[in-house]
Amino acid sequence: MSEVRGSWGSKLGFILAASGSAIGLGNIVFFSSNAYKYGGGAFYVPYLAALFLIGIPVMILELGTGRLGRRSMPNAMFQLVGKRGELAGWFGAFNATLITMYYVAILGWILGMWVGSLGNLWQASAIENFGFASGELSNSMSYFFNMISSADPMIYVTLIWVANILIIIRGAKSIEAVVKVFVPLMWVMMIVLIIRGITLPGGLQGIFFLFTPDFSVMGDVGVWKGAFSQMFFTLSLGFGIMMAYASYLPRKNDDVLSATTISLLNCSFEYIAGLAIFSLLFAFAIAPKASSLSMIFFVVPEGIAAVPILAGTFGFLFFTLLLMAGLTSSVSLVEAVVLSMIDKFGIPRVKVLVGIFCVGLVGSLMFVLPIVVDPGLNNNGTLGFSLVDLFDHWAFGYGLLLCGLLEIIILGWLYDFDKLLDFINRDARVQLGAKFKFLVRYILPVVIISILTLSVIEEFQGGLYGNAMETGGFKGLHVIAFLGWIFFSVGGAILFTALKRQPDAEELS
Repeated sequence: MSEVRGSWGSKLGFILAASGSAIGLGNIVFFSSNAYKYGGGAFYVPYLAALFLIGIPVMILELGTGRLGRRSMPNAMFQLVGKRGELAGWFGAFNATLITMYYVAILGWILGMWVGSLGNLWQASAIENFGFASGELSNSMSYFFNMISSADPMIYVTLIWVANILIIIRGAKSIEAVVKVFVPLMWVMMIVLIIRGITLPGGLQGIFFLFTPDFSVMGDVGVWKGAFSQMFFTLSLGFGIMMAYASYLPRKNDDVLSATTISLLNCSFEYIAGLAIFSLLFAFAIAPKASSLSMIFFVVPEGIAAVPILAGTFGFLFFTLLLMAGLTSSVSLVEAVVLSMIDKFGIPRVKVLVGIFCVGLVGSLMFVLPIVVDPGLNNNGTLGFSLVDLFDHWAFGYGLLLCGLLEIIILGWLYDFDKLLDFINRDARVQLGAKFKFLVRYILPVVIISILTLSVIEEFQGGLYGNAMETGGFKGLHVIAFLGWIFFSVGGAILFTALKRQPDAEELS
Protein backbone atom coordinates (compact mmCIF):
# COMPACT_ATOMS: atom_id res chain seq x y z
CA MET A 1 0.00 0.00 0.00
CA SER A 2 1.37 3.42 -0.94
CA GLU A 3 2.13 5.97 1.71
CA VAL A 4 0.29 9.28 1.80
CA ARG A 5 1.72 11.86 -0.58
CA GLY A 6 3.77 14.60 1.08
CA SER A 7 2.55 18.18 1.27
CA TRP A 8 3.77 21.66 2.06
CA GLY A 9 3.59 22.58 5.74
CA SER A 10 2.28 26.04 4.88
CA LYS A 11 1.33 28.28 1.98
CA LEU A 12 4.40 30.40 2.77
CA GLY A 13 6.60 27.32 2.44
CA PHE A 14 5.24 26.65 -1.05
CA ILE A 15 5.68 30.27 -2.15
CA LEU A 16 9.25 30.36 -0.84
CA ALA A 17 10.12 27.02 -2.47
CA ALA A 18 8.63 28.04 -5.83
CA SER A 19 10.25 31.49 -5.74
CA GLY A 20 13.51 29.90 -4.59
CA SER A 21 13.38 27.66 -7.64
CA ALA A 22 12.76 30.64 -9.89
CA ILE A 23 15.43 32.77 -8.21
CA GLY A 24 18.75 31.36 -9.40
CA LEU A 25 22.00 32.26 -11.09
CA GLY A 26 20.17 33.68 -14.10
CA ASN A 27 18.40 36.25 -11.94
CA ILE A 28 21.59 37.59 -10.45
CA VAL A 29 23.75 37.86 -13.54
CA PHE A 30 21.97 36.81 -16.73
CA PHE A 31 19.24 39.44 -16.47
CA SER A 32 21.86 42.14 -15.86
CA SER A 33 23.90 40.88 -18.79
CA ASN A 34 20.90 41.07 -21.14
CA ALA A 35 19.91 44.49 -19.82
CA TYR A 36 23.42 45.82 -20.50
CA LYS A 37 23.42 44.33 -23.99
CA TYR A 38 19.92 45.49 -24.92
CA GLY A 39 19.84 49.18 -24.05
CA GLY A 40 19.69 49.23 -20.25
CA GLY A 41 16.20 50.17 -19.10
CA ALA A 42 14.81 49.51 -22.59
CA PHE A 43 15.08 45.79 -21.83
CA TYR A 44 12.36 46.22 -19.21
CA VAL A 45 9.76 46.84 -21.92
CA PRO A 46 9.95 43.44 -23.67
CA TYR A 47 10.75 41.78 -20.35
CA LEU A 48 7.55 43.07 -18.73
CA ALA A 49 5.63 42.15 -21.88
CA ALA A 50 7.01 38.61 -21.59
CA LEU A 51 6.12 38.50 -17.88
CA PHE A 52 2.43 39.25 -18.42
CA LEU A 53 2.04 37.61 -21.83
CA ILE A 54 3.86 34.34 -21.16
CA GLY A 55 5.30 34.16 -17.64
CA ILE A 56 2.25 34.48 -15.40
CA PRO A 57 -0.21 32.69 -17.78
CA VAL A 58 2.03 29.62 -18.23
CA MET A 59 2.77 29.59 -14.48
CA ILE A 60 -0.99 29.50 -13.82
CA LEU A 61 -1.38 26.58 -16.23
CA GLU A 62 1.46 24.60 -14.65
CA LEU A 63 0.21 25.16 -11.09
CA GLY A 64 -3.36 24.27 -12.06
CA THR A 65 -2.29 21.13 -13.94
CA GLY A 66 -0.04 19.92 -11.11
CA ARG A 67 -2.78 20.47 -8.53
CA LEU A 68 -5.49 18.91 -10.70
CA GLY A 69 -3.47 15.81 -11.53
CA ARG A 70 -1.72 15.57 -8.13
CA ARG A 71 1.28 14.31 -10.05
CA SER A 72 4.57 15.47 -11.57
CA MET A 73 4.61 16.70 -15.17
CA PRO A 74 4.85 13.43 -17.18
CA ASN A 75 2.25 11.73 -15.00
CA ALA A 76 -0.11 14.70 -14.79
CA MET A 77 0.00 15.07 -18.57
CA PHE A 78 -0.68 11.34 -18.93
CA GLN A 79 -3.79 11.68 -16.78
CA LEU A 80 -5.04 14.50 -18.99
CA VAL A 81 -4.42 13.23 -22.54
CA GLY A 82 -2.70 9.85 -22.27
CA LYS A 83 0.57 8.76 -23.87
CA ARG A 84 0.97 11.87 -26.03
CA GLY A 85 0.95 14.04 -22.93
CA GLU A 86 3.28 11.71 -21.07
CA LEU A 87 5.78 11.77 -23.95
CA ALA A 88 5.87 15.58 -23.85
CA GLY A 89 6.25 15.45 -20.07
CA TRP A 90 9.17 13.05 -20.16
CA PHE A 91 10.83 15.19 -22.84
CA GLY A 92 10.65 18.09 -20.38
CA ALA A 93 11.92 15.89 -17.54
CA PHE A 94 14.94 14.59 -19.48
CA ASN A 95 15.75 18.01 -20.90
CA ALA A 96 15.62 19.32 -17.31
CA THR A 97 17.89 16.47 -16.18
CA LEU A 98 20.50 17.48 -18.74
CA ILE A 99 20.27 21.10 -17.61
CA THR A 100 20.61 19.93 -14.00
CA MET A 101 23.84 18.13 -14.82
CA TYR A 102 25.64 21.17 -16.18
CA TYR A 103 23.92 23.52 -13.72
CA VAL A 104 25.46 21.48 -10.89
CA ALA A 105 28.80 21.65 -12.71
CA ILE A 106 28.55 25.47 -12.72
CA LEU A 107 27.66 25.36 -9.02
CA GLY A 108 30.78 23.25 -8.49
CA TRP A 109 32.88 25.99 -10.08
CA ILE A 110 31.13 28.56 -7.90
CA LEU A 111 31.95 26.47 -4.84
CA GLY A 112 35.57 26.51 -6.02
CA MET A 113 35.49 30.31 -6.28
CA TRP A 114 33.84 30.45 -2.84
CA VAL A 115 36.72 28.41 -1.42
CA GLY A 116 39.14 30.73 -3.22
CA SER A 117 37.41 33.78 -1.72
CA LEU A 118 38.43 32.45 1.70
CA GLY A 119 42.06 32.46 0.59
CA ASN A 120 44.08 34.20 -2.11
CA LEU A 121 41.46 34.94 -4.78
CA TRP A 122 41.52 38.65 -3.93
CA GLN A 123 45.32 38.85 -3.69
CA ALA A 124 46.57 39.37 -7.23
CA SER A 125 50.21 38.66 -6.46
CA ALA A 126 49.37 35.23 -5.08
CA ILE A 127 47.83 33.86 -8.29
CA GLU A 128 49.83 32.75 -11.29
CA ASN A 129 48.36 33.15 -14.75
CA PHE A 130 46.61 30.23 -16.41
CA GLY A 131 49.55 28.15 -17.55
CA PHE A 132 48.26 27.52 -21.07
CA ALA A 133 47.04 31.06 -21.84
CA SER A 134 48.84 33.74 -23.75
CA GLY A 135 48.77 37.36 -22.58
CA GLU A 136 47.77 38.72 -19.22
CA LEU A 137 44.63 37.69 -17.35
CA SER A 138 42.76 39.37 -14.53
CA ASN A 139 43.16 37.78 -11.12
CA SER A 140 39.70 36.19 -11.12
CA MET A 141 40.25 34.76 -14.62
CA SER A 142 43.62 33.35 -13.60
CA TYR A 143 42.17 31.71 -10.52
CA PHE A 144 39.15 30.35 -12.39
CA PHE A 145 41.04 28.82 -15.29
CA ASN A 146 43.68 27.37 -12.99
CA MET A 147 40.88 25.77 -10.99
CA ILE A 148 38.88 24.30 -13.89
CA SER A 149 42.03 22.85 -15.45
CA SER A 150 42.58 20.86 -12.23
CA ALA A 151 40.68 17.93 -10.70
CA ASP A 152 39.35 20.07 -7.83
CA PRO A 153 35.93 20.77 -9.48
CA MET A 154 35.23 17.02 -9.46
CA ILE A 155 35.29 17.16 -5.66
CA TYR A 156 33.17 20.32 -5.61
CA VAL A 157 30.58 18.81 -7.97
CA THR A 158 30.29 15.70 -5.78
CA LEU A 159 29.68 17.89 -2.73
CA ILE A 160 26.96 19.86 -4.56
CA TRP A 161 25.18 16.64 -5.53
CA VAL A 162 25.36 15.38 -1.94
CA ALA A 163 23.86 18.68 -0.75
CA ASN A 164 20.99 18.37 -3.26
CA ILE A 165 20.18 14.81 -2.19
CA LEU A 166 20.23 15.71 1.51
CA ILE A 167 17.92 18.68 0.96
CA ILE A 168 15.27 16.68 -0.93
CA ILE A 169 15.58 13.43 1.02
CA ARG A 170 12.24 14.02 2.77
CA GLY A 171 10.51 15.71 -0.15
CA ALA A 172 8.45 18.83 0.45
CA LYS A 173 9.16 18.82 4.19
CA SER A 174 12.97 19.05 3.95
CA ILE A 175 12.85 21.41 0.95
CA GLU A 176 10.56 23.78 2.86
CA ALA A 177 12.89 23.80 5.88
CA VAL A 178 15.85 24.87 3.73
CA VAL A 179 14.12 27.52 1.60
CA LYS A 180 12.69 29.22 4.69
CA VAL A 181 16.30 30.02 5.60
CA PHE A 182 17.94 30.46 2.20
CA VAL A 183 15.39 32.67 0.39
CA PRO A 184 15.20 35.44 3.04
CA LEU A 185 19.01 35.35 3.38
CA MET A 186 19.39 35.83 -0.38
CA TRP A 187 17.29 38.99 -0.22
CA VAL A 188 19.32 40.32 2.73
CA MET A 189 22.66 39.61 1.01
CA MET A 190 21.55 41.22 -2.23
CA ILE A 191 20.40 44.35 -0.41
CA VAL A 192 23.83 44.56 1.32
CA LEU A 193 25.53 44.35 -2.10
CA ILE A 194 23.28 47.10 -3.45
CA ILE A 195 24.10 49.42 -0.54
CA ARG A 196 27.81 48.81 -1.04
CA GLY A 197 27.58 49.26 -4.81
CA ILE A 198 25.71 52.56 -4.81
CA THR A 199 28.02 54.02 -2.14
CA LEU A 200 31.08 53.45 -4.34
CA PRO A 201 32.27 56.36 -6.53
CA GLY A 202 30.46 55.99 -9.87
CA GLY A 203 28.01 53.41 -8.54
CA LEU A 204 25.00 55.66 -9.00
CA GLN A 205 25.89 56.11 -12.68
CA GLY A 206 25.20 52.43 -13.15
CA ILE A 207 21.75 52.85 -11.60
CA PHE A 208 21.05 55.80 -13.89
CA PHE A 209 22.05 53.73 -16.94
CA LEU A 210 19.79 50.86 -15.85
CA PHE A 211 16.79 53.18 -15.61
CA THR A 212 17.61 55.29 -18.67
CA PRO A 213 16.20 53.30 -21.59
CA ASP A 214 17.59 53.42 -25.09
CA PHE A 215 14.41 52.80 -27.06
CA SER A 216 16.29 52.70 -30.36
CA VAL A 217 16.97 49.01 -29.72
CA MET A 218 13.25 48.16 -29.65
CA GLY A 219 13.35 47.37 -33.37
CA ASP A 220 15.92 44.62 -32.79
CA VAL A 221 14.22 41.21 -32.87
CA GLY A 222 17.02 39.87 -30.66
CA VAL A 223 15.84 42.08 -27.80
CA TRP A 224 12.40 40.50 -27.81
CA LYS A 225 13.75 37.01 -28.36
CA GLY A 226 16.14 37.43 -25.42
CA ALA A 227 13.35 38.68 -23.15
CA PHE A 228 10.89 35.88 -23.94
CA SER A 229 13.54 33.15 -23.69
CA GLN A 230 14.71 34.60 -20.39
CA MET A 231 11.18 34.49 -19.00
CA PHE A 232 10.84 30.71 -19.42
CA PHE A 233 14.18 30.14 -17.72
CA THR A 234 13.80 32.68 -14.93
CA LEU A 235 10.37 31.39 -13.82
CA SER A 236 11.40 27.70 -14.08
CA LEU A 237 8.76 27.08 -16.76
CA GLY A 238 9.05 24.05 -19.02
CA PHE A 239 11.08 22.11 -16.44
CA GLY A 240 8.13 20.40 -14.76
CA ILE A 241 9.16 22.02 -11.48
CA MET A 242 6.01 24.04 -10.90
CA MET A 243 3.75 21.05 -11.65
CA ALA A 244 5.74 18.93 -9.20
CA TYR A 245 5.62 21.59 -6.47
CA ALA A 246 1.91 22.23 -7.10
CA SER A 247 1.17 18.52 -6.69
CA TYR A 248 2.09 18.95 -3.00
CA LEU A 249 -0.59 21.64 -2.59
CA PRO A 250 -4.02 20.98 -1.06
CA ARG A 251 -6.99 20.64 -3.39
CA LYS A 252 -7.95 24.25 -2.66
CA ASN A 253 -5.50 26.91 -3.75
CA ASP A 254 -5.67 30.22 -5.60
CA ASP A 255 -3.40 29.38 -8.53
CA VAL A 256 -3.82 32.83 -10.10
CA LEU A 257 -2.67 34.56 -6.93
CA SER A 258 0.15 32.05 -6.34
CA ALA A 259 1.45 32.38 -9.91
CA THR A 260 1.34 36.17 -9.74
CA THR A 261 3.08 36.25 -6.34
CA ILE A 262 5.86 33.86 -7.38
CA SER A 263 6.43 35.68 -10.67
CA LEU A 264 6.56 39.12 -9.08
CA LEU A 265 8.89 37.94 -6.29
CA ASN A 266 11.21 36.47 -8.89
CA CYS A 267 11.21 39.55 -11.11
CA SER A 268 11.61 41.88 -8.14
CA PHE A 269 14.74 39.96 -7.17
CA GLU A 270 16.06 40.38 -10.70
CA TYR A 271 15.47 44.11 -10.56
CA ILE A 272 17.39 44.55 -7.31
CA ALA A 273 20.12 42.24 -8.63
CA GLY A 274 20.41 44.61 -11.58
CA LEU A 275 20.97 47.48 -9.15
CA ALA A 276 23.82 45.64 -7.43
CA ILE A 277 25.52 44.43 -10.60
CA PHE A 278 25.24 47.70 -12.54
CA SER A 279 26.55 49.78 -9.63
CA LEU A 280 29.64 47.55 -9.40
CA LEU A 281 30.22 47.57 -13.17
CA PHE A 282 30.05 51.34 -13.47
CA ALA A 283 31.97 51.99 -10.26
CA PHE A 284 34.96 50.27 -11.83
CA ALA A 285 34.25 51.03 -15.51
CA ILE A 286 33.90 47.36 -16.44
CA ALA A 287 32.18 46.50 -19.73
CA PRO A 288 30.55 43.07 -19.34
CA LYS A 289 30.17 40.49 -22.05
CA ALA A 290 26.62 39.28 -22.62
CA SER A 291 27.32 35.98 -20.88
CA SER A 292 26.15 34.86 -17.49
CA LEU A 293 29.28 32.77 -16.94
CA SER A 294 31.67 35.62 -17.70
CA MET A 295 29.66 37.83 -15.34
CA ILE A 296 29.87 35.24 -12.53
CA PHE A 297 33.52 34.32 -12.76
CA PHE A 298 35.30 37.34 -14.26
CA VAL A 299 33.38 40.60 -14.47
CA VAL A 300 31.76 41.00 -11.04
CA PRO A 301 34.72 39.47 -9.12
CA GLU A 302 37.02 41.91 -10.91
CA GLY A 303 34.84 44.75 -9.67
CA ILE A 304 34.68 43.36 -6.13
CA ALA A 305 38.46 42.95 -6.03
CA ALA A 306 38.78 46.69 -6.68
CA VAL A 307 36.57 47.64 -3.73
CA PRO A 308 38.74 49.89 -1.50
CA ILE A 309 37.97 48.07 1.77
CA LEU A 310 36.60 44.66 2.74
CA ALA A 311 36.91 43.28 -0.80
CA GLY A 312 37.34 39.77 0.56
CA THR A 313 34.21 40.09 2.71
CA PHE A 314 32.06 41.25 -0.18
CA GLY A 315 33.57 38.61 -2.47
CA PHE A 316 32.72 35.91 0.05
CA LEU A 317 29.20 37.37 0.33
CA PHE A 318 28.75 37.37 -3.47
CA PHE A 319 29.73 33.72 -3.92
CA THR A 320 27.69 32.68 -0.87
CA LEU A 321 24.68 34.36 -2.48
CA LEU A 322 25.32 32.53 -5.76
CA LEU A 323 25.64 29.19 -3.95
CA MET A 324 22.35 29.62 -2.10
CA ALA A 325 20.51 30.86 -5.20
CA GLY A 326 21.94 28.02 -7.28
CA LEU A 327 21.07 25.37 -4.69
CA THR A 328 17.42 26.45 -4.35
CA SER A 329 17.15 26.10 -8.14
CA SER A 330 19.08 22.84 -8.52
CA VAL A 331 17.07 21.26 -5.69
CA SER A 332 13.84 21.99 -7.54
CA LEU A 333 15.28 20.59 -10.76
CA VAL A 334 16.28 17.35 -9.05
CA GLU A 335 12.98 17.07 -7.15
CA ALA A 336 10.97 17.41 -10.38
CA VAL A 337 12.80 14.45 -11.92
CA VAL A 338 12.72 12.38 -8.72
CA LEU A 339 8.98 12.89 -8.29
CA SER A 340 8.39 11.94 -11.96
CA MET A 341 10.08 8.57 -11.34
CA ILE A 342 8.22 7.97 -8.07
CA ASP A 343 4.84 8.83 -9.54
CA LYS A 344 5.15 6.48 -12.50
CA PHE A 345 6.97 3.50 -11.04
CA GLY A 346 6.05 3.68 -7.33
CA ILE A 347 9.70 3.26 -6.32
CA PRO A 348 10.62 4.43 -2.79
CA ARG A 349 12.20 7.89 -2.69
CA VAL A 350 15.54 6.71 -1.28
CA LYS A 351 16.08 4.24 -4.13
CA VAL A 352 15.25 6.87 -6.73
CA LEU A 353 17.64 9.31 -5.06
CA VAL A 354 20.48 6.78 -5.21
CA GLY A 355 19.91 6.26 -8.94
CA ILE A 356 19.58 9.99 -9.67
CA PHE A 357 22.75 10.70 -7.67
CA CYS A 358 24.80 8.14 -9.61
CA VAL A 359 23.56 9.15 -13.07
CA GLY A 360 23.59 12.87 -12.29
CA LEU A 361 27.07 12.82 -10.79
CA VAL A 362 28.53 11.03 -13.82
CA GLY A 363 26.88 13.59 -16.10
CA SER A 364 28.09 16.56 -14.06
CA LEU A 365 31.63 15.19 -13.93
CA MET A 366 31.61 15.15 -17.73
CA PHE A 367 30.99 18.89 -17.68
CA VAL A 368 34.00 19.59 -15.46
CA LEU A 369 36.54 17.53 -17.38
CA PRO A 370 39.83 19.43 -16.85
CA ILE A 371 41.31 18.56 -20.27
CA VAL A 372 42.68 21.75 -21.86
CA VAL A 373 41.48 22.03 -25.47
CA ASP A 374 41.86 25.77 -26.03
CA PRO A 375 45.21 26.98 -24.61
CA GLY A 376 44.81 30.48 -26.06
CA LEU A 377 41.40 30.92 -24.34
CA ASN A 378 39.78 31.99 -27.59
CA ASN A 379 36.63 30.22 -26.42
CA ASN A 380 36.24 28.08 -23.30
CA GLY A 381 39.63 26.71 -22.33
CA THR A 382 38.73 23.19 -21.18
CA LEU A 383 36.72 20.30 -22.57
CA GLY A 384 34.23 20.48 -19.70
CA PHE A 385 33.58 24.20 -20.16
CA SER A 386 33.11 23.67 -23.91
CA LEU A 387 30.53 20.94 -23.26
CA VAL A 388 28.60 23.23 -20.91
CA ASP A 389 28.53 25.90 -23.63
CA LEU A 390 27.35 23.48 -26.33
CA PHE A 391 24.70 21.58 -24.37
CA ASP A 392 23.32 24.78 -22.83
CA HIS A 393 22.69 26.12 -26.33
CA TRP A 394 20.35 23.23 -27.11
CA ALA A 395 18.80 22.25 -23.77
CA PHE A 396 18.20 25.83 -22.64
CA GLY A 397 17.93 27.69 -25.95
CA TYR A 398 15.58 25.21 -27.61
CA GLY A 399 14.50 22.56 -25.09
CA LEU A 400 12.65 24.84 -22.68
CA LEU A 401 10.73 26.64 -25.41
CA LEU A 402 9.82 23.36 -27.09
CA CYS A 403 8.57 21.93 -23.82
CA GLY A 404 6.57 25.08 -23.13
CA LEU A 405 5.04 24.94 -26.61
CA LEU A 406 4.06 21.28 -26.17
CA GLU A 407 2.48 22.05 -22.79
CA ILE A 408 0.41 24.88 -24.23
CA ILE A 409 -0.78 22.85 -27.23
CA ILE A 410 -1.71 19.86 -25.06
CA LEU A 411 -3.54 21.89 -22.40
CA GLY A 412 -5.11 24.33 -24.85
CA TRP A 413 -6.14 21.98 -27.63
CA LEU A 414 -5.84 18.27 -26.77
CA TYR A 415 -7.39 18.53 -23.31
CA ASP A 416 -10.75 20.01 -22.36
CA PHE A 417 -9.37 23.45 -21.54
CA ASP A 418 -12.69 24.62 -20.09
CA LYS A 419 -12.45 21.87 -17.47
CA LEU A 420 -8.98 23.03 -16.41
CA LEU A 421 -10.15 26.63 -16.39
CA ASP A 422 -13.15 25.75 -14.20
CA PHE A 423 -10.84 23.94 -11.76
CA ILE A 424 -8.49 26.95 -11.54
CA ASN A 425 -11.39 29.42 -11.20
CA ARG A 426 -12.99 27.40 -8.40
CA ASP A 427 -10.67 28.92 -5.78
CA ALA A 428 -9.38 31.99 -7.64
CA ARG A 429 -10.30 35.50 -6.59
CA VAL A 430 -9.58 36.75 -10.11
CA GLN A 431 -11.63 34.70 -12.57
CA LEU A 432 -10.12 33.68 -15.90
CA GLY A 433 -12.40 33.66 -18.93
CA ALA A 434 -12.55 33.79 -22.72
CA LYS A 435 -9.66 36.24 -23.07
CA PHE A 436 -7.31 33.94 -21.14
CA LYS A 437 -8.45 30.98 -23.25
CA PHE A 438 -7.75 32.93 -26.46
CA LEU A 439 -4.33 33.91 -25.11
CA VAL A 440 -3.38 30.30 -24.35
CA ARG A 441 -4.78 28.80 -27.53
CA TYR A 442 -3.64 31.35 -30.08
CA ILE A 443 -1.29 34.07 -28.84
CA LEU A 444 1.17 31.97 -26.84
CA PRO A 445 1.76 29.32 -29.55
CA VAL A 446 2.34 32.02 -32.17
CA VAL A 447 4.84 33.85 -29.93
CA ILE A 448 6.84 30.73 -29.05
CA ILE A 449 6.80 29.35 -32.61
CA SER A 450 8.04 32.73 -33.85
CA ILE A 451 10.92 32.71 -31.37
CA LEU A 452 11.88 29.15 -32.30
CA THR A 453 11.64 29.90 -36.03
CA LEU A 454 13.92 32.92 -35.71
CA SER A 455 16.40 30.80 -33.73
CA VAL A 456 16.44 28.08 -36.39
CA ILE A 457 16.94 30.66 -39.16
CA GLU A 458 19.94 32.07 -37.29
CA GLU A 459 21.24 28.53 -36.83
CA PHE A 460 21.15 27.84 -40.56
CA GLN A 461 22.68 31.20 -41.44
CA GLY A 462 25.62 30.83 -39.07
CA GLY A 463 26.10 27.08 -39.22
CA LEU A 464 25.50 24.59 -36.40
CA TYR A 465 26.36 26.23 -33.09
CA GLY A 466 29.96 25.69 -32.00
CA ASN A 467 31.30 24.86 -35.45
CA ALA A 468 34.12 27.41 -35.04
CA MET A 469 34.83 26.55 -31.41
CA GLU A 470 38.40 25.59 -30.41
CA THR A 471 38.13 22.00 -29.17
CA GLY A 472 41.66 20.67 -29.62
CA GLY A 473 41.72 17.08 -30.79
CA PHE A 474 38.01 16.61 -30.16
CA LYS A 475 36.76 17.22 -33.68
CA GLY A 476 33.04 17.48 -34.36
CA LEU A 477 32.23 18.17 -30.71
CA HIS A 478 29.43 20.54 -31.72
CA VAL A 479 27.74 17.78 -33.73
CA ILE A 480 28.18 15.28 -30.90
CA ALA A 481 26.59 17.74 -28.46
CA PHE A 482 23.58 18.30 -30.70
CA LEU A 483 23.04 14.57 -31.26
CA GLY A 484 23.66 13.91 -27.55
CA TRP A 485 20.91 16.36 -26.61
CA ILE A 486 18.47 14.70 -29.05
CA PHE A 487 19.39 11.19 -27.92
CA PHE A 488 19.13 11.99 -24.21
CA SER A 489 15.97 14.13 -24.17
CA VAL A 490 13.94 12.62 -27.02
CA GLY A 491 15.29 9.07 -26.66
CA GLY A 492 14.79 9.13 -22.89
CA ALA A 493 11.23 10.41 -23.33
CA ILE A 494 10.34 7.64 -25.78
CA LEU A 495 11.86 4.95 -23.55
CA PHE A 496 10.21 6.06 -20.31
CA THR A 497 6.83 6.56 -21.98
CA ALA A 498 7.01 2.98 -23.25
CA LEU A 499 7.93 1.50 -19.85
CA LYS A 500 5.18 -0.13 -17.82
CA ARG A 501 3.34 2.17 -15.43
CA GLN A 502 2.67 1.35 -11.78
CA PRO A 503 -1.14 1.22 -11.52
CA ASP A 504 -1.35 3.09 -8.20
CA ALA A 505 1.90 5.04 -8.10
CA GLU A 506 1.97 7.48 -5.18
CA GLU A 507 4.95 9.28 -3.74
CA LEU A 508 6.65 7.43 -0.91
CA SER A 509 7.82 10.47 1.00
